[in-house]
Amino acid sequence: MGKKLNLAIIYYSATGTNHQMAEWAREAAEDEDVEVRFKKIRETAPDSAIEQNDKWKKHLEATKDIPVAEQDDLDWAHAIIFSSPTRYGNLSSQFKSFIDATGPLWSKGKLVNKVVSAMTSAQNAHGGQESTLLSLYKSMFHWGAIVAAPGYTDEIMFKMGGNPYGVSVSAGGEELNDNSKKAIHHQVKRTIEIAKKLNS
Repeated sequence: MGKKLNLAIIYYSATGTNHQMAEWAREAAEDEDVEVRFKKIRETAPDSAIEQNDKWKKHLEATKDIPVAEQDDLDWAHAIIFSSPTRYGNLSSQFKSFIDATGPLWSKGKLVNKVVSAMTSAQNAHGGQESTLLSLYKSMFHWGAIVAAPGYTDEIMFKMGGNPYGVSVSAGGEELNDNSKKAIHHQVKRTIEIAKKLNS
């Protein structure tokens, strides 16, 4: 392609796990000669919920200067890395609202052939990570997007628990570690590689 690939990294994070995952995705992209937009999804939870969780309050304050994702970021991007926590086996409501607002872009065919990959976290090892990623990918199929799941294309995915749909971590009993970082780097690089081929 004549110009650089545009990569949007869009995440929602309440207490910091998916923010860290997104940061590692940005780090991986910096080695790939692409234009990157790093955006968070707007917080829509009521203050009454946030006030009851010190980690949530602290993270919200710490990331207040990160720009909020807009629908234009999806239009601009050739490739997109999403990261959302799991909520009862589904996307967080904040993330789902962002996806639900893509109708105007979808109706104009603006989301067709976007190369998309996603990551997630949950409190427990079997807390719904796979179903969360699959629920997001269903929307991507409606977009006409190209899902670039990591599959088992690198042994690091086995070390991370073998989720072929995207990097997933257990935010409760297992902190993010070097294997998490390596797996995210692999997923991002694979997504960019596919997007470059599609847009060459």
